[in-house]
Amino acid sequence: MRIQHGGLWVRMCVAAIAVTVGVGGGAATATAQSSGSAGGEGSVGTGSLTDGTGSDGELLNGTTLITGSLGTASVARSPLGSVLPPLVDAIVPAPNPPYPDLDALWQAVLPSPIGEPFFDEFPPGLPGMANGQVIETRDVTPVAVQFLRGPVREVRQFKVKTTDSHGGPSFATATLVVPATPWSGPGPRPVLVNDVPINGLGRDCTPSHTLAHGITPSTNPFELIRPVTAKAEERGYAVLIPDHEGPLMTYGEPFVAGHAILDTIRGMRTLYPAEFGTSKIAMMGYSGGAIATSGAAKLLGSYAPELATDIVGAAIGGVPADYDMLGRTMNGNLAGGLFLAAVLGVARQQTEILTLMNDLGERVGTSGLRNACVMTLALAGVPGIPVEALANVKKVLSSPVAQGIFAEMKMANVPSGTPLYIYNGGQEFWIPALGTQNLFAEQCGLGVAAVYRQVPGEHIIGELTGNPGAFDWVDARLRGEPAPDEC
Repeated sequence: MRIQHGGLWVRMCVAAIAVTVGVGGGAATATAQSSGSAGGEGSVGTGSLTDGTGSDGELLNGTTLITGSLGTASVARSPLGSVLPPLVDAIVPAPNPPYPDLDALWQAVLPSPIGEPFFDEFPPGLPGMANGQVIETRDVTPVAVQFLRGPVREVRQFKVKTTDSHGGPSFATATLVVPATPWSGPGPRPVLVNDVPINGLGRDCTPSHTLAHGITPSTNPFELIRPVTAKAEERGYAVLIPDHEGPLMTYGEPFVAGHAILDTIRGMRTLYPAEFGTSKIAMMGYSGGAIATSGAAKLLGSYAPELATDIVGAAIGGVPADYDMLGRTMNGNLAGGLFLAAVLGVARQQTEILTLMNDLGERVGTSGLRNACVMTLALAGVPGIPVEALANVKKVLSSPVAQGIFAEMKMANVPSGTPLYIYNGGQEFWIPALGTQNLFAEQCGLGVAAVYRQVPGEHIIGELTGNPGAFDWVDARLRGEPAPDEC
């Protein structure tokens, strides 16, 4: 009989590994810098946290299990990165029976169907459809209205054809909220694309699932408390909320997300050509939503150039812009559950990652974790397990495969097709301001009109302090004001 993934035995092994990592990590912790490279001029002065490197640029060994980045590198880059793979291989047996090939393992790490064709079914004829072609629509106003502050005319969900990161046929779903009040401004009603930080691996983690079914154990609480949709409704804007991780729930993958966002915009215009065919459109996203928004902005010129004249700006905050850096700041600490989840999400498209999994990695990746949403994944960081514990090679984050993935996900030197507003918490320890500053500098160098703001707080507080300024910037773009350029 096959050993059940996620059973007591596996949890005991994971706990044992966590103890090993905790003891080793604590012994290896290095002294933090008093003011590091993630600092910079901003509303809170110079930041004091770094990207996990020393003043000489060398990766430091050691971590704190809470932040992992107070001037130190994560356990991933410590000697434990070499010790853990053979240790885990010695104590964790392979799944029984083993997966016969890479395709079988890939199928096993995909999210489970949730029993709803709207989210589960790849329709026949998908390869022959045009990108953005509408496949299906449904009205969810009676359920969705309970989550919306103002009166709405309708809340419509739709499913469109899109492409995955390799250009293969896929689909994307989204929800469009149209206010009840007539638009009184100049031109057609503007549209704000609200890219919610889904940060989940299961198909019921999406905002469209919540808006269609109400509160469930999988509901992402962050999508309910972020003020973006409510603020847009107050101004009479329509709000498009894409399920930007796609049907394979490729959390952390910017190409899938960018395609999904742009194709759902196309689908919205197909459904409402008179109302939104020439509307001004702006995009907003924070954290996982910033990955998606940044991906859409960078892919705009090549993937959907016909939208470029109407997409007037994108605001992104707490941007995970550099995955190599995150391997030092999020791995093996309280943020490690989300980091591991992003690795699994990206592996659903970049299958070469799966070839680096050891037996424990296969067990974890094919367990119920593959359907978990943000709150469960966040709790998965409590044991402080680094990604090395799931790898079959030493120093996996420095391996050629990992470095190639990091480079691809960074989308380096690709200019945004629309002006940018970029912000980050000055006291960010998991997603350091340095990565966001580097993104700002890159886009300035590519000739993109951009603004950068460093705001008070770490990741959660940084959204609370940074969102008002970001929304005001987006609001000005939708009112027709030219984007400022502070490069």
